[in-house]
Amino acid sequence: MIFAEHASLEEKLRILSDAAKYDVACTSSGVSRKGKDGQIGNTSAAGICHSFSADGRCISLLKILFTNECIYNCKYCINRATNDVPRATFTPEEVCELTMEFYRRNYIEGLFLSSGIIQSADHTMELICQTLHDLRTIYRFHGYIHCKAIPGASPELVELAGWYADRMSVNMELPTADGLRQLAPNKDRRQILTPMRQIQSGMEESRQALGMKGGNRSAYWHTSRRLGRSMPDGISQRAGAPKLTGLQSASTGAGRRGAVSKPGGLQEISTGAGHSQNVGKDIMKEADDLYLPSSAGTAGLTQWRHHDTDRGFVPAGQSTQMIIGAGGESDYEIMSVSEALYQRFDLKRVFYSAFINVNQDASLPALESGPPLRREHRLYQADFLLRYYGFEAGELLSPSRPNFNVFLDPKCDWALGHMESFPVEINTADYDTLLRVPGIGVKSAGRIVKARRTGALDYSHLKKMGVVLKRAVYFITCNGRMMYDFLKVDEDFITRRLVGEEKELQRYYQQSQIRYQQLSLFDFAVDAN
Repeated sequence: MIFAEHASLEEKLRILSDAAKYDVACTSSGVSRKGKDGQIGNTSAAGICHSFSADGRCISLLKILFTNECIYNCKYCINRATNDVPRATFTPEEVCELTMEFYRRNYIEGLFLSSGIIQSADHTMELICQTLHDLRTIYRFHGYIHCKAIPGASPELVELAGWYADRMSVNMELPTADGLRQLAPNKDRRQILTPMRQIQSGMEESRQALGMKGGNRSAYWHTSRRLGRSMPDGISQRAGAPKLTGLQSASTGAGRRGAVSKPGGLQEISTGAGHSQNVGKDIMKEADDLYLPSSAGTAGLTQWRHHDTDRGFVPAGQSTQMIIGAGGESDYEIMSVSEALYQRFDLKRVFYSAFINVNQDASLPALESGPPLRREHRLYQADFLLRYYGFEAGELLSPSRPNFNVFLDPKCDWALGHMESFPVEINTADYDTLLRVPGIGVKSAGRIVKARRTGALDYSHLKKMGVVLKRAVYFITCNGRMMYDFLKVDEDFITRRLVGEEKELQRYYQQSQIRYQQLSLFDFAVDAN
């Protein structure tokens, strides 16, 4: 290792900000808190870390590692113990100084703090907790903080960090337990899932006691409840507590077509090693077996009286990250794991990071074509389908077709495999059926349902509502008619045009009455009476 023992604060910042670039966290903060007298900073629900707010502002946070020194030797990590890279470690005072000075200069609106493991998990977590404590109590920083929980740290330290942070995350690292054993031999999946369960349990108890200050539910939770699926209550299991019930799929009405009878996470999948491994079910079972080290009948949160409850416990929820392409797992395995995490831990987000071979280790894939960025993009699209559209992993992929088509987005790919459900009549289909049409999103589906109360819709109306007609026209009708006479509901025909340049369809666009125009705030106004 190359230790920067006498490095200046600027040199440390250069080393530790660069080391943090592989930790994905570009997301909305999910929490809104106005400024407070006597304190500095605020949070915006619009977004943190290179996210765009509703008014177009780009909001950023200071994203750093507390240290890039590490006692672990994960084969995929640039900061592994055996790598000769410059090493540096902040002090709590230095992180506080950087955060406050960057905030005063209007460079940032929050802090993202992760870390390598220095000496031990508890020692590292103690330093992080000291940093958060000083920021909140000494420097009176009231802004957004995203903090990483260190797997293996004591529950008391994880809870302490949760009282100061807005969002916490525990990196899943690799989707399968086998991959974790092979590429991160110092880590254990149970060590990763245990703080996840603790944070979820604490958020639930805080939510029950403080309302929304305990953290709003995830998009997956709300979508599941809307579709009639039962969800675990989020309270961690303790001694004598009943086991959490599994997530059950319920009937969603005649409008939802092509659904499977059980989540994809409960189906066996074929791995590259030639054996079956039910990764989603494994995580569900491990989650149900976890409990907090507290006696029966007592609360999981033990530090209520020692902290300001005005902010609540982890009010912006928790997230995790998985590395894509390092362990040979299929897209079906990855989505099954994500689905299980959403079901059992009520995560706000699962982030997917395309594997970059920075170590050139022989046990890692060569990736001659570069990082699997297109695959990462398809996984993010599929993740949105899980969280907002009501899809299940078993619908999007299967053991016989374990990977996404990189040339088509997952919803188009699903629709092409379920042509018996199309075309959909725009003026009669229910909300959940509209969501399954390529080119129609959550907002445009809601606008369609609302606008058609006042009259029948045609294709010009759909264009104004934000429907992506270049994809949707193959799967919908308006008043019983498709947009163009030459269109036909045929899988090969539609696939060629979705993948190709669609020159013929572009010519029809130019000849039609539909024109691109600046939308008005009154375009979607509907009389409430």
